Amino acid sequence: MKVATTLTVNGTAYPVELEPGTNLLAAVRDAIGLTGSKEGCDDSECGACMMLLDGQPVNSCSYLALQAEGSEITTVEGLSEGDALAPLQAAFLEHGGVQCGFCTPGMLVSATALLQSNPSPSEDEVRIALSGNLCRCTGYDGIVKAVMGVAAG
Repeated sequence: MKVATTLTVNGTAYPVELEPGTNLLAAVRDAIGLTGSKEGCDDSECGACMMLLDGQPVNSCSYLALQAEGSEITTVEGLSEGDALAPLQAAFLEHGGVQCGFCTPGMLVSATALLQSNPSPSEDEVRIALSGNLCRCTGYDGIVKAVMGVAAG
């Protein structure tokens, strides 16, 4: 039996009907159509599905969508303003923080949460904040440099 609810994603309210066990990732990707967040492990291990829930990073693959009713959900699509890249997105490109790109949405979301709570993190703090996000391509150095570059700016 589906349940009617409204999810507020990137500032827009979306009325949706969901099965009670639907996770937030499936609701955002399938019911709403925002496909930036990725499903990597479906077990809260890789961070590819990371979204902000009221400003806090959550693994959306393990978070029930119905629990997010009344909260502000921010996906990677909500990080930029219009067609212009957010400074962090541009820094990822500039510093080689993107290779295959699969982890990039989760990395950007986690890094955004860090910079919102700590605008001047140390390199160790960046690495700790991103420790819930796995990358198999970049070796993390470009990603850390990108975050540090935005923090210093």
